[in-house]
Amino acid sequence: MEATDRALVQQACAVLLRYPEDSLPDHLPLIGQVVAGLPSEPARQLGQFLDYLTSTPLLDVQRHYVETFDMRRKCSPYLTYWTHGDTRNRGMALLHFKGAYREGGVTIGEEELPDHLAVVLEFASVHDPELGNALLAEHRGVITLLEAALDDISSPYALVVTAALGTTSALTPEDELLMQHLAMAGPPTEMVGMAGPVDLTLTPFGVQSSDAAMEARR
Repeated sequence: MEATDRALVQQACAVLLRYPEDSLPDHLPLIGQVVAGLPSEPARQLGQFLDYLTSTPLLDVQRHYVETFDMRRKCSPYLTYWTHGDTRNRGMALLHFKGAYREGGVTIGEEELPDHLAVVLEFASVHDPELGNALLAEHRGVITLLEAALDDISSPYALVVTAALGTTSALTPEDELLMQHLAMAGPPTEMVGMAGPVDLTLTPFGVQSSDAAMEARR
């Protein structure tokens, strides 16, 4: 995929994976124009999702979003949750994202955690493609698990995650091993008084920790 098309797909996916605010219908015509100019496969996937948005009452879309992403562990859009769960190790993993954003010149606040897929996609498409796409490639295994979980419940959001995955490189053998482990064990849980859970973080690409704030919310 050409760099310009990749950035447009990622930006569209970033917008569509955020919580569907009341103002979303006002933005759909412009998003539709962008999607229509994309390569055939992401145009088809995102076009189908836009059909869902335009044919479904907004309250139902909002309800589905909350029930899917906020109430189902297997549909978490927070990438480090898959590898670290709600453990102490997750804090260091979040610093990895924050450090990448700082290196890319982005100042982030507290509206959303930095590992939300929509935030990573926006960073890759708008701010620093090299660092952003490295983050996406590093977590393509868990993004693939998210896609499968959404597909299992027939969520239209699977179309958006599939389009986002199309902007990353193919899965590596290491990705597939990680997917197998997480599919069987699920996100780690804290084990007080015992050795901590296995740290499944892939090798960082040398960024430092930072404060944060990119505009995105559930």
